[in-house]
Amino acid sequence: MQTVKIVVTGPFSAGKTAFIQSVSEIDVVSTEKKISAEAEKIKEQTTVAMDFGRITVDEDLVLYLFGTPGQRRFDFMWQILSEGMLGFIVMVDSNRPETFREARSILQTFRAYAPTPYVVAANKQDCDDAWELGDMRVALRLDPNIKFLPCVATDKEKVKKVLLELLFSIQEEMDADRI
Repeated sequence: MQTVKIVVTGPFSAGKTAFIQSVSEIDVVSTEKKISAEAEKIKEQTTVAMDFGRITVDEDLVLYLFGTPGQRRFDFMWQILSEGMLGFIVMVDSNRPETFREARSILQTFRAYAPTPYVVAANKQDCDDAWELGDMRVALRLDPNIKFLPCVATDKEKVKKVLLELLFSIQEEMDADRI
């Protein structure tokens, strides 16, 4: 059996924990703490170390999902969690353009840690005020070759599609390395 480590990262409140919770076949190991009154306007708790979940794709493949903290004060965990990853997902909240710059910075940071395949997931695409993917791609300054996928982190099927696209990218890179 092959195991694949995937990191799910992105800004504060982008949907990383919900993404992992929606597909994990085990209870997600989470390190959430109550947050300040100011941040509570968005949500009540934040990840301070990591989230961990697991999904069995088939009898030969298991994915280990590691969610990073989104707040910069916990960014020391990012490099630790990136060690050994075969790919990563950057979650972006489609309703919060004020977080797009942070998402881009996180993407660049993880690319520096390891030049592994990645995809960007535009979360909350089911909301009326969600930005269109094309507009978000421009705002995030994403290369046209980067897989930029619509997502709803609480929808298991949409999360699976994002994971499959990342797995396809990982497989393509592994096949290219064999040539």
